[in-house]
Amino acid sequence: MTELQLHFQDDQWPLDYIDHDRQIVRAIVFDDSGSFYFMRVERWDEFAEGALIETSGGGVEPGEDLHTAILRELKEELGVTAEILGKIGVVSDYYNLIHRHNINHYFLCRALAFGEKNLTQEEREQFHLSTWKVTYEEALQAYEDCAATKLGKLLAAREVPILQRAREMMVLPGSDHP
Repeated sequence: MTELQLHFQDDQWPLDYIDHDRQIVRAIVFDDSGSFYFMRVERWDEFAEGALIETSGGGVEPGEDLHTAILRELKEELGVTAEILGKIGVVSDYYNLIHRHNINHYFLCRALAFGEKNLTQEEREQFHLSTWKVTYEEALQAYEDCAATKLGKLLAAREVPILQRAREMMVLPGSDHP
């Protein structure tokens, strides 16, 4: 199965200029029971007001390879030790409001064990990050619901095709579900 290569423009905020690129790793994480793990983000800022769903992940640190970065981010945000099953693809998108071009590298990961999270103060206090365990259908509904906000529209456009491809990658020959 070929990796997705998607490109999206920010059609929610006007484009003044883009002054930086950010390499980001993100993951669709599932467990052996078929549950999916996302981040619930509660924002009350210029980006959004309310709760949103987003994949776990974050910035790649200098000198860090993508696999090391995603495993670190999953441990920090979800408290999960995970196995990387494959790369789903790359999504290039923009946040005009903060003048940033995002290069999102998405991976499909299976949760092996859960432990302590290591959220930053900003993640705890500004974004109120929490783990959201949902079914595939609940995740799709959550993206649809959050698309009522500007940021939610950008997140849904970026992440729904990734979630759908992840589901395809999880299907075993001869079965309809993971």
